[in-house]
Amino acid sequence: LPAAVLLKDTKLMDVKLGQLGSWLAMRDFTPGGILGAMRRGYDRYYNKYINVKKGGLGGISMVLAGYIVLSYMWSYSHI
Repeated sequence: LPAAVLLKDTKLMDVKLGQLGSWLAMRDFTPGGILGAMRRGYDRYYNKYINVKKGGLGGISMVLAGYIVLSYMWSYSHI
């Protein structure tokens, strides 16, 4: 198998610094590609933190913390 095929399927955390430019060039930055990536991220988050047998407050508290940080940044944009 060519290395380019393997690099395309590699996750960001597994990409070496020298390969980062070519890895980014292989990404799909069209609106459909971006929406697909957001959907996969949401599905991964939902299945890891929300859709579990013994759930806790971890997933909901992360969403709440993210909302608080965004709200703070929007309210104090002059800083």
